[in-house]
Amino acid sequence: MSEQHSHLRLQYNSPSSQWSESLPVGNGRLGAVVHGQPGAEVLQLNENSVWSGGPQERTPPDARRMLPKLRSLIRADKHAEAEALAKLAFYANPKSQRHYEPMGTASFEFGHEQVSNYHRHLDLATAQAVVEYEHGGASYRRDMIASFPDNVLLWRFTASQKTRFIVRLDRINDDPIETNTYADTIKSEGSRIVLHATPRGAGGNRLCSVLRAVCDDEEGAIEAVGSCLVINSASCTIAIGAQTTFRHPDPELVATTDVDCALMRTWSELVVRHRRDYEGLFGRMSLRMWPDASEKPTDARLETRQSRDPGLVALYHNYGRYLLISSSRDGHRALPATLQGIWNPSFTPPWGSKYTININLQMNYWLTAPCSLVDECTLPVIDLLERMSIRGQETAKAMYGCRGWCAHHNTDIWADTSPQDHWISATVWPLGGLWVSVTVMDMLRYQYSEELHRRIFACHEGAVQFVIDFLVPSSDGLYLIANPSISPENTFYSTTGEVGVFCEGSTMDMTLIRVALTQFLWSLDRLEGLQEHTLKTVVQDTLDRIPPILVNDAGRIQEWGLNNYEEAEPGHRHVSHLFGLHPADLISPSKTPKLVEAAKAVLKRRLAHGGGHTGWSRAWLLNLYARLLDGEACGENMDLLLSQSTLPNLLDTHPPFQIDGNFGACAGILECLMQSMEVNKEGVDVVEVRLLPACPRSWEKGALERVRTKQGWLVSFSWEMGQVMDRVRLVRPDVEVLDVHLLFPDGHIVVDEDKCPGEHIICRP
Repeated sequence: MSEQHSHLRLQYNSPSSQWSESLPVGNGRLGAVVHGQPGAEVLQLNENSVWSGGPQERTPPDARRMLPKLRSLIRADKHAEAEALAKLAFYANPKSQRHYEPMGTASFEFGHEQVSNYHRHLDLATAQAVVEYEHGGASYRRDMIASFPDNVLLWRFTASQKTRFIVRLDRINDDPIETNTYADTIKSEGSRIVLHATPRGAGGNRLCSVLRAVCDDEEGAIEAVGSCLVINSASCTIAIGAQTTFRHPDPELVATTDVDCALMRTWSELVVRHRRDYEGLFGRMSLRMWPDASEKPTDARLETRQSRDPGLVALYHNYGRYLLISSSRDGHRALPATLQGIWNPSFTPPWGSKYTININLQMNYWLTAPCSLVDECTLPVIDLLERMSIRGQETAKAMYGCRGWCAHHNTDIWADTSPQDHWISATVWPLGGLWVSVTVMDMLRYQYSEELHRRIFACHEGAVQFVIDFLVPSSDGLYLIANPSISPENTFYSTTGEVGVFCEGSTMDMTLIRVALTQFLWSLDRLEGLQEHTLKTVVQDTLDRIPPILVNDAGRIQEWGLNNYEEAEPGHRHVSHLFGLHPADLISPSKTPKLVEAAKAVLKRRLAHGGGHTGWSRAWLLNLYARLLDGEACGENMDLLLSQSTLPNLLDTHPPFQIDGNFGACAGILECLMQSMEVNKEGVDVVEVRLLPACPRSWEKGALERVRTKQGWLVSFSWEMGQVMDRVRLVRPDVEVLDVHLLFPDGHIVVDEDKCPGEHIICRP
């Protein structure tokens, strides 16, 4: 790697001894982790449509009939009875949706045990993993890329002398005492290995993986022996393709074509095509910080993280962008990143490695809009949302007697919208689909597309229709509230001392609904032909009857809405009642100072009781404190994320590994450095852009390039010791947008009045 890009490298001086030290590569659909063992390289492989079975019908048949009784019990504070009824009538059967499975493993057996000058790295600038070492007087190098344009994984071996090694393709469990192969057939012939498998569960997608090798040296030889390949070469390229019946009726034909077409090109040509595609996305923005200890191995930097190394924070952010580009790309029947991205080694993964939609999937995509990755990386979420909006119609009707559609707190490859798990504090929550819709709708504020808006609105409309039908009057008749309602996964002590989960109109639910209804009305104003929409009046009337965010006598935002219940677990990982602070922007120091103080009190209590103990929860705290403009709290939470919730390969751990923390913190780091909000100043709508709103003192010096604001402006600046240096570079979109008001850290405001599209230079006051 060139010296100018050394800050974009994860590097190590020893092989991976476990999965948490391996390096991930991916093209959005195919993923692999590279261990770098000299004796035998083992690539753990994934294809994102390999799941445990087909679609299921799981709708609870008696939920609608029992809904009035459940609502009455909740209103009467009879929590034990309400929960008992919910367990009987609202739990789905089977209780679980489908789960994500590994594609298999590819192994390359060299027998090189004693090596010297070992080094491996992952280059974030080029999305290429490299392993280098010396053995027996010869030098060896292995390269790995996941090519989106060529639709395959590519592994390259070069050595200073011919080397014999064995190649295997298999599908085995990650349990070291498990010896079963989860494949139907594995056959080798000529220069290829073909694996067929049927993931567990009725009606699942059939898988075919194809591995093919070519020798680039004239003396190189490949022989098929048993189900393996024996290669003797000094230069060899291997392509791995995989398809399932989720996308193609004949996956072997398509996977074989992918592999054969890729290997018609030279390694250099393949690398050029791969880099051109990847760098076009990763290079849209950049972040650097100094001091930067990038000359040290990454694991050593983590171990000494208390020293001055803000460059590690910048690396963490850049890694988040790399991971999203590698795990979520548009394509035919595209799928979003799961709880583990696309890197799941287990046949029984944590939480099924599904799409958890009571924050986790949403957090995965917080970074896309400011990083200008919506078009390429978020479309898989919109594809899933569209399929949920179809399946969710039956769920809404059968369970709640409502029009529109809904989904609960998880979904899977089949867009299952029925309740997931038998877990009372999470299962009966029909607003997961609404939160996904709100998340992608918000991205339009950064980079508007009418075509995308109409796709999202078609889903959002049905989710809003469900809400209109689902809400019921409060006991005093003043408000419209959700019932049943929860604060996801949390519990409380009721007025009678019972531990409960159900309430009427939790703060999370009602704030989410307020945002969704506001987005609906915004869409009617923005999209031609919708100004007289039949729901317009009822949505406005409903919005007027949504209860406000309340503050209790202790000065904290009430979590369970109109009910001032006390938390049973005050250090809980979810802080859902602060949804209005982040990811929404209903709470801010300039607009709602009283609610800001109440939000601070919530966070103080949470942390005093051990909150933030999971990686993703800590990432959410980073974003929340950034919105509170508390730079030192942001620095503390980022340090804790690195010290307590980051694996040696910089992947987030819940524990275990869960990728949402990577993505959430990636977005949170940007929130510390730049925030944008659409506001009205003296009757004029503008975009207020705060520079360094919550930059920790420890992030001494840095440069942020081309971060995207709401309304689509691109902002670039450098800073030192908490102050913006020299000038700010703005790029105004070539469409009509609101003007920018720049807020500098010292309080100065500069208004850019130039209406011309293109680059504008703003000098520091």
